[in-house]
Amino acid sequence: MNIATPVTHSCCAHHFEPEHLHATLSQLFMPSGVDGVYGRTGAYEGVVEALAALISRHRPHGAEVFRFPPVMPRASLEKQGYLQSFPNLIGAVSTLTGTDREITRSANKYQEGGDWTEDLKPADLVLAPAACYPIYPIAAERGVVPDEGYVFDVAADCFRREPSCQADRFQSFRMREYVRIGTPQQIQEFRDPWIERAKSIADAIGLSYTVDVANDPFFGRVGTMMATQQRADALKFELLVPVRAKDSPTACMSFNYHKEHFGEVWGLHNAKGEVLHTGCVAFGMDRLAVALFVTHGTKISAWPASVRKALGL
Repeated sequence: MNIATPVTHSCCAHHFEPEHLHATLSQLFMPSGVDGVYGRTGAYEGVVEALAALISRHRPHGAEVFRFPPVMPRASLEKQGYLQSFPNLIGAVSTLTGTDREITRSANKYQEGGDWTEDLKPADLVLAPAACYPIYPIAAERGVVPDEGYVFDVAADCFRREPSCQADRFQSFRMREYVRIGTPQQIQEFRDPWIERAKSIADAIGLSYTVDVANDPFFGRVGTMMATQQRADALKFELLVPVRAKDSPTACMSFNYHKEHFGEVWGLHNAKGEVLHTGCVAFGMDRLAVALFVTHGTKISAWPASVRKALGL
């Protein structure tokens, strides 16, 4: 049974978000005790599933479908530079290791008022911060990339360490992506039409939006320079929806050109030996779902008929 329970922990004890959002969001999420991590109602999950089906109807021709777990190899994350670019967002897996006696002793520390976590050891896994990261080594394992390149449809449960009460910033969230590997021209021919296609999807589900150049939240001083260059080169665009406020809209979709970064890291090249480029269009599934409920209300049966038709609800 789905019981609507108001969020009542930490900074969210007073309001999940601005007051106009609290009544809506408290009917969709249940508190876990940690900001940005929530139980989700059946109605909310139904909308996420409907969004996934809608996005699938726009799947690029010939796209290979992969679904990934919420964890990925730590070595892979390190190799592609995430540790340097976003170290503050990483979630690493740690475990109790050793003999049965050692593990039991560590576990018993909790009952004795001690700290069992001091015995944790890093595992070879991290929580996946983006759905596309596992696909590049898979493509690389195949060897020379064919002239037509690759198109992938990927999805994963992702994690970024950003504790927050904001409705558009979960720590654990779902991401869907269409990924293109090919020449610079192929990437541009893939990404640019998707910006227009994404607008048509937003129109169909009744969302207000703007599209603007953006940058990733790179870490530190060097990151500030990287972000500035990324904006100057127009490598990232976002479709922004006024979820929390009109003057601070939420990025619900993004359109990214990574240039040769992943091609160089993973040795992606064509028969001519040219290092290939990559790009992707990413859908924030939870952000889109929240945007729908904030825009249209919590009673799905009262949503505009055209929206319900587009989503098959």
